Amino acid sequence: MTQVEYQTANFAYDAAQDPAGLPTRVAIFADRPSIRDQIEEDLSGAGFRTVDGGAIASLLDGPITLLGDVVMVDCPALDAGNLAALSRLDMRVARAGAKLIVSTSIDALNDVFAALDQSDPQILVQPSRAERVIAVGRVLVDIANPRVREMTDDDRLNLLHLSRQVDAIAHELDRLSGDWRGSGEKNTNRLSDFKQEFRGAQSNPLINSQVVSAIATPASPDPRHVREVIAARQARAKFFDAELFADPAWDMLLDLTAAQAEDNQVSVTSLCIAAAVPATTALRWIKQLVDCGVFIRVADPSDRRCAFIALSEQTSDAMARYFAEVEVPLAQAA
Repeated sequence: MTQVEYQTANFAYDAAQDPAGLPTRVAIFADRPSIRDQIEEDLSGAGFRTVDGGAIASLLDGPITLLGDVVMVDCPALDAGNLAALSRLDMRVARAGAKLIVSTSIDALNDVFAALDQSDPQILVQPSRAERVIAVGRVLVDIANPRVREMTDDDRLNLLHLSRQVDAIAHELDRLSGDWRGSGEKNTNRLSDFKQEFRGAQSNPLINSQVVSAIATPASPDPRHVREVIAARQARAKFFDAELFADPAWDMLLDLTAAQAEDNQVSVTSLCIAAAVPATTALRWIKQLVDCGVFIRVADPSDRRCAFIALSEQTSDAMARYFAEVEVPLAQAA
């Protein structure tokens, strides 16, 4: 099959099944009718049953009746009404045990993240059409296996690595199909466009507690030194493909360590930028690291619309010990 034939082929898939043996239903909410139609077309082609839920404002009119096993919302911009609708939907999805997928923009990410604190959603940032379909596929595991054993930390990390491979496949599909973007237009608004100067006691199996407990707790590292490490890591992209060194967990740990020493709070958008990977990938890492207890989600007591990410106490202690252990010049420690 030629590339042109590959691009234009109309793929048909077997219907995705829910635990009752019926095709999984996906309720679609979006303010743009063209986007609802596009999502419906893509998901139907992948074997899902879809329900057009209408505009996001419809979530505020009367009682919410979940129309599907999965609820997908396209919300690239937030106003007060959409924010209230998302918060209400978040609570209803959490109570019903359904799955929520929300696609948004980098500008609205902080507000969307803060609004969705109950349903454990998947958040996609400016996704392609392929990424939307893949996101629905990911939640099928939870729907089809309600009694599956609780994931271990190794399971979570393996899932993250698998997700990165799936992301790469989705991006390659987009490239082969002529930039198959969710908006129908070329997407030039990427995380790299938002580069900026970064912000000037439960046991955790991901942290080596034997090493941590072997020495006294040192003082927090000098944030200037941590920023030197970050700058040295970022400088590699000038000379090599940045994907060769993608290590979002470590990049986020460094950024949060410096921010903590500077007494700064870190928004989820800023942390995604620090991760130096696509925002949707960074969000999955953040979610899993929060689940594992490496990071914690911190609500802003003065503004419920805001939420931040911070190091857990044990992680903060481990990072302080790490920097105390490193005796070579920090500029070489990157």
